[in-house]
Formats: sequence, structure tokens, C-alpha cells
Amino acid sequence: MPASAAVAHPELWPEARSAGLVDPKTEAFITDLMAKMSLREKVGQMIQGDMEAAVPEDLRQYPLGSVLAGGNTAPPNYKDDNVAIDVWIRTTQAYHAVALEARPGHVPIPLIMGVDSVHGASNFTGATVFPHNIGLGAARDPELIAEIAAVTATETAASGFDWAFGPAVSVPQDDRWGRTFEGYSERPEIVAEYAAAYVKGLQGAPGTTRIQDGKVAASAKHYLADGGTRDGVDQGDAPITEQEMIALHAPGYVAAVNAGAMTVMASFSSWNGAKMHGNKSLLTDILKGRLGFDGFIIGDWNAHSQVPGCNGGDCPVVFNAGLDMAMAPHRWKELFDNTVKEAEDGTIPLARIDDAVRRILRVKVKLGLFDPARPGTDARKLATPEHRAVARRAVQESIVLLKNNGNLLPVRPRSRVLVAGSHADDIGLQSGGWTISWQGRGGHNEDFKQGVSLWAGLKSAIEAAGGSASLSADGTFIGAKPDLAIVIFGEQPYAEHVGDIGRIDFSFADGSGLEALKALKAQGIPTVGVFLSGRPLWVNPEINQSDAFVAGFLPGTEGEGVADVLVAKADGTPNKDFHGKLSFSWPKRPDQAVLNVGQPNYDPLFAYDYGLKYGDRVTVPQLDETPSAAAAMNIATYYTPGKLVDPWTFKSLGDVASQAVDSADRQEGALRFIFTGHGTVRIIGPAVDLRAEAGKSLRIDYRVDSAPKERVSVMMGGKGAPVDITELFAKSPVGAWTSLTVPLACFEAAGADLGSVSTPFLLENHGAFTVSITGIRLDDAGGDAKCPGIVAAQ
Repeated sequence: MPASAAVAHPELWPEARSAGLVDPKTEAFITDLMAKMSLREKVGQMIQGDMEAAVPEDLRQYPLGSVLAGGNTAPPNYKDDNVAIDVWIRTTQAYHAVALEARPGHVPIPLIMGVDSVHGASNFTGATVFPHNIGLGAARDPELIAEIAAVTATETAASGFDWAFGPAVSVPQDDRWGRTFEGYSERPEIVAEYAAAYVKGLQGAPGTTRIQDGKVAASAKHYLADGGTRDGVDQGDAPITEQEMIALHAPGYVAAVNAGAMTVMASFSSWNGAKMHGNKSLLTDILKGRLGFDGFIIGDWNAHSQVPGCNGGDCPVVFNAGLDMAMAPHRWKELFDNTVKEAEDGTIPLARIDDAVRRILRVKVKLGLFDPARPGTDARKLATPEHRAVARRAVQESIVLLKNNGNLLPVRPRSRVLVAGSHADDIGLQSGGWTISWQGRGGHNEDFKQGVSLWAGLKSAIEAAGGSASLSADGTFIGAKPDLAIVIFGEQPYAEHVGDIGRIDFSFADGSGLEALKALKAQGIPTVGVFLSGRPLWVNPEINQSDAFVAGFLPGTEGEGVADVLVAKADGTPNKDFHGKLSFSWPKRPDQAVLNVGQPNYDPLFAYDYGLKYGDRVTVPQLDETPSAAAAMNIATYYTPGKLVDPWTFKSLGDVASQAVDSADRQEGALRFIFTGHGTVRIIGPAVDLRAEAGKSLRIDYRVDSAPKERVSVMMGGKGAPVDITELFAKSPVGAWTSLTVPLACFEAAGADLGSVSTPFLLENHGAFTVSITGIRLDDAGGDAKCPGIVAAQ
């Protein structure tokens, strides 16, 4: 794309205006304060570090303007982010105490503490967890959205934080994108309506936002067109016209700015090849100019490092483009020092520094952070009965009935019901990503003492109507045949990047739900499928095996809300009718990853705005189950930053543990392997023929975290001797990212059969050694790499 394709023209865009942020008294206070501040203190306001790398004591030397708790960040001195709310409260108080202490040469300025309160204050154990946005879009209820945001604000403030990174006003256009669930709809109308409602719920009416009243700053994100990237690739490029950008992706920001949003978060992604973080025409000319935004623009997690010419510790171009505060989680010290130098030598004009600082201080003043009365942070404000009632209503309104042949639902009184499926009794699975941890992995029912699983909610409702319920994950049962079975299944939790997929046919990834439905159906048992997912997926086989089928999306902690709708009262009448209408089109074929109402040749299975109610006389016929055309097998790329690539998986054995860690430029972009003795790490998959790749090398992108004490070797395939790479690792600088390549010819010389390789990577270590790996793939560098020594077969 020519550079001009990524330059916006303000006269084409709608006008907007921030409400409630600018007034003479506030501006005069800021002017007086800035006159007292040193350049270091001004630059500090523009840098945000993460708690994992910036501890309270650091603030005495580095006067940062903000600290965040990232999705996997634990409070300082804790190894796990799954800690009691009182710990978070004490932690935030410790940061504030240092920032505000009186000491020579220091102007006390409060921090603004940020956190990803994505669906409720969901980073915190014990919080109310709401349905994800994809379900809320189906509810078509902006008043409910405002209530959800108000609860989220109360619980976020009660936990010690001032700033919620939301609402997401993405308009996802490709369901392969791993953040589809964060979007309210594929259409901008719902997104714009909800953006305004959510901002007002978090902040209150414009000009009234005060942390003392349990309100927090909003952050409309991710500016701009993060939902429009090619092939749904996270942090990718949106190759669209300016007119498409305006029509599809801008309305949410217009609404958020008009509602008084205090901050806007820039996107990782690009527009026609230009990174958003460095696009001055969009950040300054459009957002701050045409849209009249008076708050400040925050970067995303180390996203400035992806701008050409930048790295995580140095990036003047983003500040000059209009970014006001960079999110520099780990390299914040370098960024601070370099930005001070660049302000001193004029690389970043002082007028740009002053503009950024004024905007940041404006938000802090209007939020009440300069007022001495800090709100009562209190764990008792989390998951109150009133808050949980709002979440339960949100669940009731957000699930969508796609099929109800023979009016099988609602479950009739006195029914004998079998509840089955992988997701039936797991609150972590029903809540999805951004729940306690970033990717939402590892949460179990005991972590959600305030929550109710779908199974628990169904059991209670069925028994209240005179029936009985039993639970069997695989769908087997003993004794009398049930009157009907409810099979609850779906996607595993994920967040961005990890959640990107290459195909939308669900049973390709997980066929367990389909097998359970088939087995029950074969026994003549009426079946209800409840599908939990963060996006519409091709599930025709599962729908065919279900007499009734419900899109449950990701309902959060209040599983009783599902039972309220699925189970009738004792008199046989519905307790609650279905309310939800699809805000995303549902695919008819597995090649419809891009399926949006209004596009040419629009041909969904269930159209945008579809959703049945009880009493609707609609019969869904048998559906076509023709699978995707066989795609070419991926034989060359095994692991990319933070993500295994289909069809490959990791397996480790012996004295080795693993954990996700950040890579040079991506959150959780690497896997760290901690060897304490003899252990192996391998990538396994189907047997593939690599003979045509014999001229290439196996490339490993890695960082040595502690040098090997014993022999380290690598193998390919199940035959032959390992190749000794101890010396390569031993010579690698500890803590530095680098790469090594081993020619496939080395493996072949050692006896590997390249004609049938089901283990393209096997790392074996015999002692203490820690290594982080961010990439494993075949590379064309075979001719330049030398063969390391071959270890004699043991």
C-alpha cells in the first residue's frame, strides 16, 4: 500500500466533542502544577509500568504517572495473581503512598492505577463476572449495559484501581479473530449504542466522575479497526478504505467521546500497513482534532515496540504521533530515560510533552485523584447479591435459542434429566478468557466461591420443578433412561493471539460434544445442545444431533441465569422466555469465517438478529455436514510467539516444568522450560514427509535464562542419534533473545527418517537449565548453518 493509503482526511469524518473534561478551574490548577514540575516528572507521567517490573520503591527515582496490573500480573512479592482482594488493596495503597509522599525535589502527583476489567472486575478472585460482550450484544439492552458497567466500576474501585480498560468497541469482521468475543456485534449500530452506555456506567454522567463515588475512568479500545484485520489475525493489518473505516469502525469512538470517555487505547494493529501507534493522522488529526477528544491516549501492552524504528525501550515516534502514555510493562526504565533525553534534545518537542501531560493530569483531576479523601476500598463490595442479580439477568438476556424442534424446551416439570459435557460443571470454562488470568486458563470452581456452574443452576431449577438431575461429563448413565439430556460443551478459554484460529469448524478442534450427543441420540434420548463459545462457529453436526440448540456464548459466573430460561416452573409455564437475538451471523458452511450482514452473497445458517422464543413454530431441518476442504498440512511451522500452530502440540516428560512468559515484543509470547534434571520437551503431531525440505534447517528462537549444567541435545523424528547443541546454548548470552539453526541434513546424517516425522522437535536436557522459546520452525538458512556434534546413541 502507498503511504497515502494510511493517511486520514478529517473533513470526511463525523464530528464529536468530549463532554465534562475541560473547565477553567481544572485547567488553571493544571497550569500551576505543571509550572512546578521538572522535565523528568513530566516525562514520568507519560510512562506506565507493570506491577511485575515496577515496584513502589521504584517511584522514588522514577516518577511514573501510572502503574497497571496486567492480565497475568501478580502483586509484588506474590507468584500468583489469584490472591485475595485485600492483597490488591494493600498493594495499590503502597504505590499511592510513595507517589504522594513529601520529599525534596518531588511534586506529589497521584498515580492512576489501571486494570483489565473486561467482563466485570474479572481479574480479581471473588468479583462478579458478567457474560462476555458477544453475549451482551445479543441482549440488545443498553440500560443493562450501563448497569453492568456501574457494577464493574464499583468492584474495580473497591479493589484499589482507578481505571478500567474498557469498553472494547471493536467491530469484528472475521470470526477467526481471537478477540471476537470482546466485540458486541459485527455491526456498528449496537457497538455505538453500547459504547455510550458503558462509558456512562463506568464514569457516571460527564463531569461527575469521581473515584470517591465508586466511579472509574473508561478506556474505549482498540483504536482503530482492530476488528477489521485481514484473516482475523490479531495485531494484523486492516486493508480497508477510509470510507469503510469511518462507516464500520469509527462509530463506537464517536459515541464514547461524546459520552465523556476519559481515555482511548490505541490498537496494536495497522491500517493499510501503518501501525496505529505511529499514525499521527488518526491519533492527532482525527481523534484529538475532528472528534474533539480532550482525554488522553494510552498505548497497549508494549505495542510501541512494533512501530518501525522503535523497540520496547525507545520510541519517540509514537509520542510525536499523538500517544500520550506508553504502556511499557517491563522496559519502562529504558523508555523513561530515553524519552527524557529525546525531550531534552528536541526529538520530542516540549509542546508535545506538555500537551500529553496536561491531558493526563486533566483526567486525574476530574477523576478526583487529587482529592485527599480516597474511597473506601472494601472487599465486601465485590459480588454482592445486588451485583450478582445484575449478572444473572445479563445471562438470561444474552443466550440465544437457535433450534427447538418439537418444542423440547423448556424442560418440563418432574423430568428426569441427564446433564453432560465438558463445560457442564466448570465455572472457568463457562467464563472464558480474561477471567482471573489473561487467557482464562486454570480457573476452577473453587476459585469462584461467588459463582454457580451451569450444572448447579440446572440441578436446582429442575429439582424445584419436581424433577431429578444427574451429572455425567461423558454422557454415560446407569439405571433408568433419562427423559432428556442437556449436553454443555464448547471452546477452551483464550484471549488475543492464542485465540486466533485457522478454521471455524468446531468439531475439528474438539469432537467430544458431538460424540456425547450422538451416543445419547442413538439411545432415543431427546437432546439439548448448549454451546459455549466466544464466536459463531460451524457446528452443523452438533445441531443435527440436538433436538434443541442454544448459543450460550460465555455467560460468566452466574450459571443460574441459563437454568432460569431453560427450565419451566412447576406449573409447566416458562420461568423466563428467551430474549437474545444474534448480533453476529451464524455460518452455514465451514468456509464462512467472514460472514457479515450487508455483504454480497450473504448466506448464513442463522441470520443477524435471529433468535427464537418459546411458542415460535420454527423447525430447523437436517443440515449439510460437508466438512471443510482438506487444507494443505502445515509441516514447517510448529510454534510461533505464544502459540502452537495446528496440528502440532507440546509434550514434556521428566524433570521439567513450563510456564508462559513474555517475549521481546509480545505478552506471553514464549514458553519457559525449567529443567531440574533429566527431561524432554517435544512437539508431536501426525507423521509428515520432510524429504522435500531436506535443504532447510530447524530454527529455534530462544533466550537462555540459566546456562545448561549438563548435555543438551535436539532430535527430529523417532530414529537416529540426538544432535548435541550444548555449546550453542552455553555460548548464548543469558537473558538475550537469539536463534540457532540445525540443518535437517544433520538429523538425516544422525539416522533420522525425514520421510516420516511425527516429532519435528525433541529437546533433551540432563541437568539444571532454563530456556525460553518463542519460535520453532523450518528455515531456509540450511546452507549457512554448521552441524553441531552428534551424540552417540545411548
